[in-house]
Amino acid sequence: MLVQNAQEALQILEDNDVIWCQSMAATPYKLLEGLAEVALSRRNLTLLQLHTEHSEVLSNPGLKGHLRQRAFFVGKSTRAAVNEGLADYVPMFLSEIPKLFRSGEQPLDAVLIQVSPPDAHGNCSLGISVEATRAALQVARKVIAWINPCMPRTHGDSFISLKQIDRYFEYEAAMPLHAQPKQSAITTQIGERVASLINDGDCLQMGIGAIPDATLRCLGNHKDLGIHTEMFSDGVLPLVESGVINNSRKRKHRGRIVTTFAMGSQKLYDFVDDNPLVAFLDVEYTNDTSVIRQNKQVMAINSALQIDLSGQVCADSMGTKIYSGVGGQMDFVRGASLSEGGRSVIALPATACGGTVSRISSMLNPGAGVVTTRAHVHYVVTEFGVANLRARSLTERAESLISIAAPQFRDQLAKQAWEDWGLRVRTS
Repeated sequence: MLVQNAQEALQILEDNDVIWCQSMAATPYKLLEGLAEVALSRRNLTLLQLHTEHSEVLSNPGLKGHLRQRAFFVGKSTRAAVNEGLADYVPMFLSEIPKLFRSGEQPLDAVLIQVSPPDAHGNCSLGISVEATRAALQVARKVIAWINPCMPRTHGDSFISLKQIDRYFEYEAAMPLHAQPKQSAITTQIGERVASLINDGDCLQMGIGAIPDATLRCLGNHKDLGIHTEMFSDGVLPLVESGVINNSRKRKHRGRIVTTFAMGSQKLYDFVDDNPLVAFLDVEYTNDTSVIRQNKQVMAINSALQIDLSGQVCADSMGTKIYSGVGGQMDFVRGASLSEGGRSVIALPATACGGTVSRISSMLNPGAGVVTTRAHVHYVVTEFGVANLRARSLTERAESLISIAAPQFRDQLAKQAWEDWGLRVRTS
């Protein structure tokens, strides 16, 4: 049913409804703006989400008792609310969220989406973010949509018939753009070191940010790279245009880029628009280790906030303060390790806070979330080098990690290795 605006579309929400919101760059923020108003006349609404864009309006303390957010991944718009107790963080592997919905373990009443206009067959597209929304649409009783002519029409698991949408409104607005981050000497060095670990024919998974972009810029002389990832951004485009990324050696989805969402520039969105080369698939599938492992030479490249001397990786919090989320890091680290010839990399700058804090520490900060266990970590890369932790003892791990820490912290880390772990390590 076509209505005039978001507020009218949202009138079908009832007290106690549990709502899923499409996320990332496809966040239906016009619906969220309307929800901030409509929720004031409802009680006990719950909004489930991954990272949402332009949703700060929902962090209004005045919504207490009317609406509460539950985030599987925390971003800029929800970080303060989560850490102030106004919203909730739910740690969970991204690949398992669709199962929550399909199994009924997490009931859903409504879904909020942003889609492309219907094609000649009456099908709209979820565009640049399929993630867990596909699963949510299969179980929710009410579907509320913003139809935006600027949303790219993507291929894969993205299609939904207009007949399945209960209420929708039309409004044209440019997609949120994410500029490529500026490169520094540090991120460039890290990118070069990560690139040195990538072989011809590798199937890559990497995220968004300065380090993935720096890595991709160093791959111009590689051959026959593939992409099977959770998300991708502008960094892949030059390599696709040059033929370096051609997906020709993939066993699964040969010839196609596989992802579940994309974030970047208008050039990226134009590239994925009506492009059968790119498959936007359900995250339960893209992040399934049994699927990932079917490609040979999977190279999973991820980041961290902190890593301890045993190799435990914290990627979602700074101590007890939630910063991001579990996401799909472990899905791909494990999938890569099961892949024939597969490897994984955790890449991070050696220091934080202007060089005053070492990200490689003897022990993780109290309350820090271990996203990737020490048993799963393979390579760790900083601007100072590469540490291979696979099948290494605790002493060997500590020595390797100290060798790639910032020089001013190495002696102290060696001392702490003995005091905290009883490990006698050599430093150069």
